[in-house]
Amino acid sequence: MATLTTIGGASAVRGSPSARRRFRPGKLPMWWVIPPALYLIVFFIFPLFDNALRSIHPAGAAAQWSLAYYVKLLSDAYYLNVIGQTLLLSVGVTAICIVLGYPAAYFLVRHSGRWAGLVIFLLIAPQLTSIIMRTFGWRVLFARLGLVNTALLDLGLIDKPLPLLQGPSSVVIGLVHVFVPFMVLSIASVLQGIDRRLEESARILGASKLQAFLRVTLPLSLDGIGTGSILVFMLTNGSFVTLLLLGGGSVVTMPVLIYQQFSLTQDIGLASAMGNLLLAIAVGCLYLQLRLIKRRGVRA
Repeated sequence: MATLTTIGGASAVRGSPSARRRFRPGKLPMWWVIPPALYLIVFFIFPLFDNALRSIHPAGAAAQWSLAYYVKLLSDAYYLNVIGQTLLLSVGVTAICIVLGYPAAYFLVRHSGRWAGLVIFLLIAPQLTSIIMRTFGWRVLFARLGLVNTALLDLGLIDKPLPLLQGPSSVVIGLVHVFVPFMVLSIASVLQGIDRRLEESARILGASKLQAFLRVTLPLSLDGIGTGSILVFMLTNGSFVTLLLLGGGSVVTMPVLIYQQFSLTQDIGLASAMGNLLLAIAVGCLYLQLRLIKRRGVRA
């Protein structure tokens, strides 16, 4: 039977060889890996494999192996326009999140003080609410007789309600509202690790406060900006609930088109090819992030 002794304030395990093996870090029985491995195979790898198979071999006795769906997506002008609109929306939302998220992250780390907990709570609290509820909140604000139009009418700034819904502007606002916390937290985590003495050294050497920020703080926080950008880009790239509720069909992206293929036309093969294309874009973003992290790690 193993006994526990204390030597110099540190605890050590003494006893049989089996007890020492039991407490050895990094040594776990192989059967512990089986449940998570089965879970990944059944609920992740197999669906991806089935989706890839459907995109090149649609169901049916006369179906042939073909890359026709991918050729159609990458050659047809309509689908190319949808892909371009998807990427443009993702880049635009990401850029706006950077512009809004960096000042918020900087304030959280450098100036919030005892209010830091409240600021973090205000950032995280909306994430605890369903995205559908948050999107419907914007519908209430932007409705024809919603709060925004009513306020503008009462102030005499407009003569008739503005069509704020069913357009790209409402979609962008809704997406930014949903995803900007990811950008703020990504940047704040990096800013928290920057030594303020570096900025003080720059100020002592004659740099202004703005120059110290642009030449010291901003370059050192690029990892946070990159991580937040990839997160927001991929989340926007796969979002469709906000587009359906706020866009009303005016903004068609790949996720919306996939939803339409599954629910309306029921062209499973084409929808699978679109899903694989989105997956390839996401994998490309992750690969880009890995390359940037490795490059900056080597420089460090």
